[in-house]
Amino acid sequence: MIAARLALIAGLGLGLAACAGSGGSAPARAPAAAAPPRSTIMVVPQVMAPQGLGGVIGSPPAALLRRFGAPRLDVAEGDARKLQFAGRACVLDIYLYPLAAAAEPTATHVEARLRQGGAPVDPAACIREVEGR
Repeated sequence: MIAARLALIAGLGLGLAACAGSGGSAPARAPAAAAPPRSTIMVVPQVMAPQGLGGVIGSPPAALLRRFGAPRLDVAEGDARKLQFAGRACVLDIYLYPLAAAAEPTATHVEARLRQGGAPVDPAACIREVEGR
């Protein structure tokens, strides 16, 4: 009789061990900690010389949208932003970055290229083309 009870206890122990193995549900985890705060370090971007860029450099997004219309692309990454406009023959990329902590991003860099082939073109000429579309 003692042997039967020991066998029953051993069987129950093996059954419980099987339930606690990899076939059961995952153990409860503590809730994830909140994301660490963003860095407070401000890196001021190098601003492109505005000569010949028709007042684009230094412009806030709202002014650029009024001037060129709806962008082909509007991409935000962190506190930076890229607006892309297209004319018949060229594509105009305007990069906006804040110049001070918590400031609104402004246009700091412009690139222009051909729609076909992507060769660089004069940004001022592309600005005029995009304005005229």
